[in-house]
Amino acid sequence: MNKYNPSQFDDIRPYYDSEIPAAMQRIVESDFFGLLCTYVYPGRSQEDVRKMMLSFKTIRDFQLEVMFRVNEQVIARSTTAFTYSGIEKLDPKKQYLFVSNHRDIMLDACLLEYLLAKNGLDTTEITFGANLMSSPLVIDIGKANKMFRVERGGNMKDFYLSSKHLSDYIRYVLTEKGQGMWIAQRNGRTKDGKDQTDQGIIKMFCMSEPEDKIKALSELNIIPVSVSYEWESCDVLKALELYASRFSKYIKKPGEDLNSILTGIVQPKGRVNFTFCDQITEEDLHQFDGYTNNEYHRAVAQLLDKRINAAYQLTPNNYIAHDLRYGQQIYRNRYTDAERDAFLAHMEKLNTFDISEPDVLKDIFLGIYSNPIEAKE
Repeated sequence: MNKYNPSQFDDIRPYYDSEIPAAMQRIVESDFFGLLCTYVYPGRSQEDVRKMMLSFKTIRDFQLEVMFRVNEQVIARSTTAFTYSGIEKLDPKKQYLFVSNHRDIMLDACLLEYLLAKNGLDTTEITFGANLMSSPLVIDIGKANKMFRVERGGNMKDFYLSSKHLSDYIRYVLTEKGQGMWIAQRNGRTKDGKDQTDQGIIKMFCMSEPEDKIKALSELNIIPVSVSYEWESCDVLKALELYASRFSKYIKKPGEDLNSILTGIVQPKGRVNFTFCDQITEEDLHQFDGYTNNEYHRAVAQLLDKRINAAYQLTPNNYIAHDLRYGQQIYRNRYTDAERDAFLAHMEKLNTFDISEPDVLKDIFLGIYSNPIEAKE
């Protein structure tokens, strides 16, 4: 007997297949449709793409034809190598909750979905922060791509209710709807290079099964995923935000999230790697028998961190940044003069900003790249 009524999630769920034709009609009528065509389908006429999209009847049509192509273009245009490992561990008959470190607003999840589709696996639903639902076009593309709304902020009561609603939805999707899911290890992107799972995320997972904390997590089939970018997504923007945050609470400007999405898509990323880590099993969780709920949530978060950090792929940029930040040469054999010169040239962008403490900004920037070494080693 099912525990949930699907209609109780109508406020946050992605589109159903029946809603795809109307969404496609709105997308092709958008002012940005021509720009999307130029990026995703260079060489094809806008009218040809329009007819194709209006023929879509299902989410699968949209994902395999449009989103798959989007990811192919991102990989071709902005990466020098795109590698992955561990996907062979996944059972096509099981639904997984993929929990990854979060470096890029859109690409962490989108590239994961691309890998699943490329390997003949079903795509998953994806968390979609309410703050990103900035326009009807973004909403249509997101919800047609299995993205569901996650509320951010609010008072304590609202936060509790939205967390419980999200927890119920996650369990419903995995155990009754028969879909997998992607969620970030924390609320918002890692901006300082320190990938750390928020134990509040683990607590939220458990809210929908409060009587049995082991079952609460084991039946979600949690797979940690480690995402590594050679050139950190939006690195200069992240450094500026962290710099500004030293003086007061950082308030995002209108359109800032959209700018980060677009920057992440087009910015050169160099080598990119996705590693599917070992599943968090019931046996793993039983080692925390006897823990209080708070201790349990913290211990599971640390277990995810251990697997994500161990699988993180360090590149010469990480070693260069560490040596520069600490004024030493201990990793000198890990990079070439040319790689160091390229990193220093990229850092020159920081000099274009008129700020009072440029050395502090540079230290923050170097920390973005050097902190993964400390987390891993």
